[in-house]
Amino acid sequence: MIGLMVNPIRIAPKPRLPQLAAVSTVLLVGLAGAATTVVSAEPKTVCTVTINSADERETFQRFLPRDQYRVVELVQRGQPDWLAQACRRGVTCDALVISGHFDDGTAFYNDTDHDKHGGLTVYEMQQAACSASCSTLFSQLKEVYLFGCNTLKSEPRNVATGEILRSLVRAGHSQADAERVATLLNERYGESNRERLRHIFKDVPVLYGFSYMAPRGRYAGPLLERYFKTAPAGEVASGRPSQTLLRLFGPTSMISVAGLTDADPQAGFRGEMCRLEDDRPSAAQKVDFMHEVLQRDMADVRMFLEHLEHYAFSISAAQRLQPDVAAALARIERDQRTRERYLEFTRDVDQAPVQARMIALARTLGWLTPAQEQDEFVRMIADRMARSTFGKYEVDLVCATPQMRDAGLAQRVLVSGAVRPGEVAHAGALACMGNVQAHGRMLRALTSEREEDVEIAQVYLRHRPLADVGEVRAVTADIGRMTTPGAQVRALQTLAKQHLADPQSLLEIVRLFPLARSLDVQRAIADILIRSDYRSMARTDLARSLQQYRLKSPNGQDVIDLLIRLLQTA
Repeated sequence: MIGLMVNPIRIAPKPRLPQLAAVSTVLLVGLAGAATTVVSAEPKTVCTVTINSADERETFQRFLPRDQYRVVELVQRGQPDWLAQACRRGVTCDALVISGHFDDGTAFYNDTDHDKHGGLTVYEMQQAACSASCSTLFSQLKEVYLFGCNTLKSEPRNVATGEILRSLVRAGHSQADAERVATLLNERYGESNRERLRHIFKDVPVLYGFSYMAPRGRYAGPLLERYFKTAPAGEVASGRPSQTLLRLFGPTSMISVAGLTDADPQAGFRGEMCRLEDDRPSAAQKVDFMHEVLQRDMADVRMFLEHLEHYAFSISAAQRLQPDVAAALARIERDQRTRERYLEFTRDVDQAPVQARMIALARTLGWLTPAQEQDEFVRMIADRMARSTFGKYEVDLVCATPQMRDAGLAQRVLVSGAVRPGEVAHAGALACMGNVQAHGRMLRALTSEREEDVEIAQVYLRHRPLADVGEVRAVTADIGRMTTPGAQVRALQTLAKQHLADPQSLLEIVRLFPLARSLDVQRAIADILIRSDYRSMARTDLARSLQQYRLKSPNGQDVIDLLIRLLQTA
């Protein structure tokens, strides 16, 4: 028998009939309204963008009530325009969950990076946020979950450097005033990861992300499970920060911020950024706006550089043939005053990669011919060599620039008088340009006892791999004679990336293993062997030698153990 407990209640006097009719009417209307509310309430849409781990998406799918939420995956594998397709379908998200690495702040990407079309760049998101053709996708967002490292990192990506201060002083500012203006420029154009994503998700009440390291999916999934089991119902897409979620993920640097609003001091900058990303203005109008920016103070141009070059390089050959676009580009090309100011500023830039980018933009704008672009690049190299500001980053830049693969340019740098024979970085740049003698100097640098020299050789050989078997054998023999463990490890790591296939060189590396007195050296040797065709070796003898001579690892199993297992099971 089930007992019912009845609470005593106070019985009100019976109402008169007119009053009863009125009360009934009110009740019926109220019930009808409630019924309408229940029937018309649509489930909230949680959009997911799964670039790397699917753990976060699967947890949302598993725990969100299906009568209240629907989970929609936007990424369509094999379809590079999946974001545009979502825009065309008119998808409207109440919450957005993005899962992917975001370390450098330019794109969400996956572990292998094999699926180039599966990623999501900041510029694609900016275009979606700014354009009329994608007006619905982010329009109703209440929350964004950014599962990636550094998504809400506050350090600025763009900082007013020395050339900006110098240009402001040349323009008539006092040093103190120039520093004040530079501070304002940093505030306006700094574009930390946090600010970039706040710009994209304008007016969104809650953005969850990570100021530093984020947990990988296999750890984030269980944390989300704990959240769903303990959080109040209906919290997702409510537009209110969840203290439960922040408490659970807090130790992994999760924070929450709000998207940009019109009252924010940076709202004007977002508007200018959108003028280049929005699909409403014509291409000619965008080129005219780009010209307007180029005519500003060069400090502003430098801080806006990334957006200028991104748009300038995106103008297609077909667009350039359109009469209005061609006319707008011609106006920029004829603007000699702005050209001279721009090139003067470019030659004074502190960072070589930024200077190279500005040179490339000048070529795209018609301010430099291909020959003049090379002249500017050679001038940059010689100037930096003369000022002793030429190192491994400059070597990397020269090696990565296709138009610098010309031995004639190396001769021009040599006759400038800026090259110092003892500077390995100078030789690295000349080797990248095709100078044969400098190439030989790089091979010797790889087996130097100075770690800095080996590091520069590493940079060079990353771009110009060893192709001659005689060189491979000579380098391998010289590495065996090195006595500085740190430099020897670097040299071996460089050799590992050459994917050795020469049996004689591999045998030399195997002979080095028992002689090594450093665990790091032995690990570097194992790394070479594991990348090579170890199946062609005497596997049993090699496995026995590795086991016999390996130095004990304080961290348990490592690459040496992995190689031994592979040899035993191959």
